[in-house]
Amino acid sequence: MTTEKIDGVSVTTQANVYFDGKCVSHNLTYPDGTKKSVGVVLPATLTFGTGAPEIMECVGGSCEYQLDGTDAWVKVGAGEKFSVPGNSKFNIRVTEAFHYICHYG
Repeated sequence: MTTEKIDGVSVTTQANVYFDGKCVSHNLTYPDGTKKSVGVVLPATLTFGTGAPEIMECVGGSCEYQLDGTDAWVKVGAGEKFSVPGNSKFNIRVTEAFHYICHYG
């Protein structure tokens, strides 16, 4: 099931802009202190680094991702998720706008 709405959160109004605007996100903070981000990746092939483990939830569009140390590219679409270990990297390949929620920790 795809997340369509998030209630009861605080939203940071200034966007996080990465890779010359190819990735734009906003930070969300829940009342219990949980942090997530919601954003979009525009068509590109990019490499992201992680601090904490992440779960990337696709809420629109699709992407292919490749975890650090692997050769396989895996496709995900709306309603699907993939996990990225902490302190690692992953590649993401996008051919249409990829809308996501990033769950940290």
